[in-house]
Amino acid sequence: MPVQTLGVVMNGVTGRMGMNQHLIRSVVAIRAQGGVPLSDGSRVQLDPILIGRNAEKVEGLAKAYGIARWSTDLDAAIADPRNQIFFDAATTPMRPTLLQKAVAAGKHIYCEKPIATNLDEALSICRFAKEKGVKTGTVQDKLFLPGLMKLRSLRDSGFFGRMLSVRGEFGYWVFEGDWQAAQRPSWNYRAEDGGGMILDMVCHWRYVLDNLFGEVEAVSCLGSTGIPERVDETGKRYKATTDDTAYATFQLAGGVIAQINMSWVTRVYRDDLVTFQVDGTLGSAVAGLHDCVIQPRNATPRPVWNPDQRQSIDFRDTWMTMPDNATYDNGFKTQWEMFIRHVVEELPYSHTLIEGAKGVQLVECALQSWKERRWVDVPKLTL
Repeated sequence: MPVQTLGVVMNGVTGRMGMNQHLIRSVVAIRAQGGVPLSDGSRVQLDPILIGRNAEKVEGLAKAYGIARWSTDLDAAIADPRNQIFFDAATTPMRPTLLQKAVAAGKHIYCEKPIATNLDEALSICRFAKEKGVKTGTVQDKLFLPGLMKLRSLRDSGFFGRMLSVRGEFGYWVFEGDWQAAQRPSWNYRAEDGGGMILDMVCHWRYVLDNLFGEVEAVSCLGSTGIPERVDETGKRYKATTDDTAYATFQLAGGVIAQINMSWVTRVYRDDLVTFQVDGTLGSAVAGLHDCVIQPRNATPRPVWNPDQRQSIDFRDTWMTMPDNATYDNGFKTQWEMFIRHVVEELPYSHTLIEGAKGVQLVECALQSWKERRWVDVPKLTL
């Protein structure tokens, strides 16, 4: 069968996430496998054009990965009829403007989250995309992590019984940038550039909680800035103007309570950089990025509280590791393939821009909670 070609504008590919996860591990990997397989047995191959402000860096990336097209002229790439999809992984503050421009040109859009820094802008671009009839997608990569997919299978099988609570721990120590290079870009710590832990991560927790444990109905959140001064990529000291740590509690539909700690100023003493413990009446599970351990009700030990004696139970030894009964592809690549099939075959697709707007909504509610020191309800979001 003939292979059809789909032109994709890729903006923001010189950044860490855009380059590693979206370009190399998704689009380049899809091209190497011969394209995205479709339901009729044919394939659609991607023809990306890489866009960036630094011509030398963009050209170097294109040559390194065998991509013929690259440019610093974003407007020309969006106007080019060869390109049907616009993808953006650049800075959040610019995203609504760029998405608006791409939608006006009739392009389908797929983008990183947050899709905007405030809900009004997020809903505006959602409505504009709906009006223009273009297909949309928001990256929700954590749903496709092996560990969280195992949690989904446990939920679907009824393993938990009635779900009671979710406890999430996320984060690691991001070096200040003086005697040890930082692992994250400096803009992450400047509010004026779209940085901040709450803005960055609460968008993720919205789709994780909604899809796995119950729709978020209310939030209580407290943020803080643990490291007030850092050193940027040029060695210059700068003031951190936004939060690097947050502690949030969520009320979910069905009575489930979720608590998530998130920090870039914590040292890891757990099995992974993010872990979720889910407790239910019939069993519990703890999942990281890849692995998941379980403890059913009938295999739960019976500890007795006695502070005068050293604990005799090895609690970790009482959990069972779920086997890898399935092969898990890179989560970013998996969602890219789903979106391509949605565009080409019009297959159902749930990770649309409105889902990205829900993430921005929860960010605003969390920031309001922190500011006003109270619980904030999260209303249903409709266009």
